[in-house]
Amino acid sequence: MRIYGVTGWKNAGKTGLMERLVAEITGRGFSVSTVKHAHHRFDVDQPGKDSHRHRVAGASEVLLASGNRWALMHELRDEEEPSLEALLAHLSPVDLVLVEGYKRDRHPKVEAFRQETGNPLIAPEDPTIRAVAADCPIETDRPVFDLNDTGAIADFILGEVGL
Repeated sequence: MRIYGVTGWKNAGKTGLMERLVAEITGRGFSVSTVKHAHHRFDVDQPGKDSHRHRVAGASEVLLASGNRWALMHELRDEEEPSLEALLAHLSPVDLVLVEGYKRDRHPKVEAFRQETGNPLIAPEDPTIRAVAADCPIETDRPVFDLNDTGAIADFILGEVGL
């Protein structure tokens, strides 16, 4: 599978860019899956629901299924967080997997950058960042795109991965 990331500091516009890229790239006829790294504890399940009760009771995995979707929850318990590579192995084949976060992994990435956050640019220290999508003019040796120019960013990513 072809993999490309969107990275950046908190509130840099990563999720909005991911959402627009998924819509843009699927609109061009390509299949896309996403992986999102969460730095905080999260739970897609709700206390009181049957699936939550199964997990609390000790189930290692709980698979929810309906006529619209299915979801597999895997409890790590005392296990290490799996690597991005291990997680990607669980995905069905698609044309492109877009990865949000995982800034320390070695896949190619676009950095989302918003001036208002006051954070430094990551790109100068990270050769896996191939371009920057920013809301302001910036100086860098990488291609720079307007953060809201989804079409141009999609063109760049698709060119990078050979689609």
